[in-house]
Order: sequence, then C-alpha cells, then structure tokens
Amino acid sequence: IAALCSPSTPDLSRTRLGCLSHKSDSYNDFTAILPDKPNRALKRLSTEEATRWADSFDVLLSHKYGLAAFRAFLKTEFSEENLEFWLACEDFKKTRSAAKLASKAQRIFEEFIDVQAPREVNIDFQTRELTRRNMQEPSLSCFDQAQGKVHSLMEKDSYPRFLRSKIYTDLLSQTQRRLS
Repeated sequence: IAALCSPSTPDLSRTRLGCLSHKSDSYNDFTAILPDKPNRALKRLSTEEATRWADSFDVLLSHKYGLAAFRAFLKTEFSEENLEFWLACEDFKKTRSAAKLASKAQRIFEEFIDVQAPREVNIDFQTRELTRRNMQEPSLSCFDQAQGKVHSLMEKDSYPRFLRSKIYTDLLSQTQRRLS
C-alpha cells in the first residue's frame, strides 16, 4: 500500500484511488450484473423471495438473483474472489471426466489457492498446504476443506454485512414498492 501512495508513483496512486472512489454500495450496481434484464428480473423477484435470503446464507447462494446481489456486494468490498472460488469448487464437483479433473483442479489451485495467486482467497497455512498435497492426486473432494473455510468466512463476515448493505435494502424496497 505504501508503494501505491509513494510520491515516486503518483500516476499509479491516482489511478488506484480513482478506482476506489468509483466503487459504491448501491442498488444500481446490483442491476448491472443481474442474470436477466434488470427490469424483467426485478418484476420476477418477489419481496418474499428477497426476504428469504436473510433466513440463511445457503438460501441466498441457491437463488440466482440472491447470488447476483451478493456478488455485486462483494465487488464493493473487493472480495468477490471468495464467491468466485466457492462457485468454481461447486462446478468442479460436477466434473465427470477424469481427463478434465486434474487440469480443472490445477486451474482452480493456481487462480485461488497458490500463494500470490491472481485471486488468492484468505485461508490459513494448514488448509493451503493440505490442498497443495491433495493436488498430487486430485479428486472431487480435493478443495473441500478450503471451500468450507471460504464458505464459513463469507457466512460469518460478508453475509451479515450484505444483509445490512444498501444493495440489499434498496432491493427489498424496490420489490415492496412494486406491491403498492
């Protein structure tokens, strides 16, 4: 961080700060990444469905608009790599081709788990090392512990903040206004 703000790199720090200033926690960020056209999606989303997202983290993750809203929120916190990793693991578990298993596992490891990975997730050393050992003979369960840690982190940390976020509260307000 100090390097970004040092006087010797004024352009880089201005650019970085510019990026930070453009992130916002708003309803508009959510509509930009909805899986369908935003207006059609919001007409389909009921207040009851959006309210159910507060019942549990897994209910939120299982709903396509809930997932989109949560992803938009994580982007405002610069932590969407956690959700992307969790989703990559879910997809990986559906791999049926033994030939593709090792290459998919390697891609996930290099993108999310390896030290200095482009989208490195925050896991402890023991979990990272266990996952590294699992990579010697990849199986459908080789990321289970790391995925569980990231799920738990999101559930305990990001999810409660999401429920208090402007993205979620604006979305609820929008679905309730449709009813009036």
